[in-house]
Amino acid sequence: MKINATEIRVGMIIEHKDDLWEVLKTNHVKPGKGGAFAQVEMKSINKNTKLNERFRSSESIEKASLEEIKFNFLYSDENDYYFMNPKTFEQINLNKRIIGEKGRMLSENLEVLINFYNENPHNIILPNQITCRVESTDVAIKGQTVSSSYKPALLTNGINIQVPPFIDSGDLIIVDTRTLEYVKKE
Repeated sequence: MKINATEIRVGMIIEHKDDLWEVLKTNHVKPGKGGAFAQVEMKSINKNTKLNERFRSSESIEKASLEEIKFNFLYSDENDYYFMNPKTFEQINLNKRIIGEKGRMLSENLEVLINFYNENPHNIILPNQITCRVESTDVAIKGQTVSSSYKPALLTNGINIQVPPFIDSGDLIIVDTRTLEYVKKE
């Protein structure tokens, strides 16, 4: 599907130079002299390389037509993550290198969307918020003001985030999977 360069958004998958690219950053620029353009930072889904590209606003880009199917996470081994389609009970596996850091957020039975391109799985989309348990955190210092008193915490999945001072070890919290930031206490 053709789209205008000004419609490129973060997270989109586009076809460019005979490869699939995930848009990481985009900046639309209208200089005082010359035509407007979109400065786009992309990551190759197949080769795992990055590319900075400049598209004129009049250019059209091919947006990849991906099929999104819901799957539940089952388990992982040293190389792969395994998922099951809850409707057909079909199981698929994705290499850990494809999923990357998102894999640390997976928990048993978590429902995710998997993007398929030409019937091949390419990447996963996590829910926007997931529940995590705090494994350890520093003790809050009395007298700190609320505005500046976030403290580091280690979650049971190995991710380090900043949490408010009232969060203790063992608490369940909700984390935004896109920014890896604390949302609220469960």
